[in-house]
Amino acid sequence: MALTRAQKRIRIKRRIRKSINGTSTRPRLSVFRSNKQIYAQIIDDLSGRTLVSASSLKDDAAQKMNKMTQAKHVGKSIAEVAKKAGIEACVFDRNGYLYHGRVKALAEAAREGGLKI
Repeated sequence: MALTRAQKRIRIKRRIRKSINGTSTRPRLSVFRSNKQIYAQIIDDLSGRTLVSASSLKDDAAQKMNKMTQAKHVGKSIAEVAKKAGIEACVFDRNGYLYHGRVKALAEAAREGGLKI
């Protein structure tokens, strides 16, 4: 039986999550990409808590942008919020998506914002 696109992504996601863990000193930056929006959250896996988050859905300015500039905007905003929370470095979790396009733009914008990935 052939797998759907979503099932393939979930299989890749499980394989990635075997090796990537977020700790309190170096939490995990997880990205979720839908067809219209992009979301990012920084997670401490040991305590099971989301420390900070940012998304294009929350931001009114991001609603008027195209999807690539939306991803860059969310990357910069997650870096700003993380700095305010005292987070300087994190592990990047692409969540089963290819490191290409919007996911790559978000990661590079977060690096430019001062987050060490």
